[in-house]
Amino acid sequence: MEFNHQSVLLEECIEGLNIRPGKIYVDGTLGGAGHSIKIVERLGADGRLIGIDQDENAITIASTRLEQFKDQVDIVRSNYENMESILKDLKIDSVDGILLDLGVSSHQLDTVERGFSYNQDTVLDMRMDQRQSLTAKIIVNEYSEQELYRVIRDYGEDQFAKNIAKHICIERKKKEIETTFELNEIIKNAIPAKMRVTRGHPSKKTYQAIRIECNRELEVLRNTIEKMIDLLSPQGRLCIITFHSLEDRIVKTTFRKCENPCTCPSNFPVCVCGNRSKGAAVTRKPILPSDQEISQNKRSKSAKLRIFEKV
Repeated sequence: MEFNHQSVLLEECIEGLNIRPGKIYVDGTLGGAGHSIKIVERLGADGRLIGIDQDENAITIASTRLEQFKDQVDIVRSNYENMESILKDLKIDSVDGILLDLGVSSHQLDTVERGFSYNQDTVLDMRMDQRQSLTAKIIVNEYSEQELYRVIRDYGEDQFAKNIAKHICIERKKKEIETTFELNEIIKNAIPAKMRVTRGHPSKKTYQAIRIECNRELEVLRNTIEKMIDLLSPQGRLCIITFHSLEDRIVKTTFRKCENPCTCPSNFPVCVCGNRSKGAAVTRKPILPSDQEISQNKRSKSAKLRIFEKV
């Protein structure tokens, strides 16, 4: 089973995690273990790595690739939102670094039957964890027009969200929408021809929106960042790679809140709310891939890395 995926911002992540031998690290989005291999190589004989992923293929491939380190590695099939309970089950109170590489892996995009790509004609699926019941097909065919509009507007930031939702509802009354190419045609017809010339593939934003909704991506991220910071030991670091502005905004805002949680009015001479800083962002601006990396891996183009260090 091939798992072709180039790890984005690999060296930057390894440096950002500030890996120390003998410590404990978590890769919350294990994927093909590209980042994890580099982490565990630096841990020494006494270090430990916990790898988490909800994708069955990723778990299989990562287990093979990390086989030589099996005595130091625990691999768990789950969503990183369950990190606290996973660590508790492993009798780990705190860790020294956590990495999240968000978004869809190249393997998932390139596996036709997963339905993540608008470039291949296949079933509408888009589940990162194929054990879950909600699929892209259910969202497209069963969400109300208002719900579809909300998803495409909020998660795809598409100016034609209302019209796309309307066209989907019109077409699905004639027959169930089953494949990616059927959906592509509906989206294309909902966007004025003159606008299609300048905005890339017409389906890109809608597919992003449906995928985010299907996998609860922003909800999980928003609900988990602060909890992950709480799991860090002092001087432990959280590194998060995002791939679109919605994710990056959540990370940036949450890091800022954790760094300066004071809710007192600005005219108060001293803080009385009692909220203490959890640490500080190591990166004031996100770390971006180099021109060389982008030329070698076009999918890295939109990547942004932000790092937080616990106090």
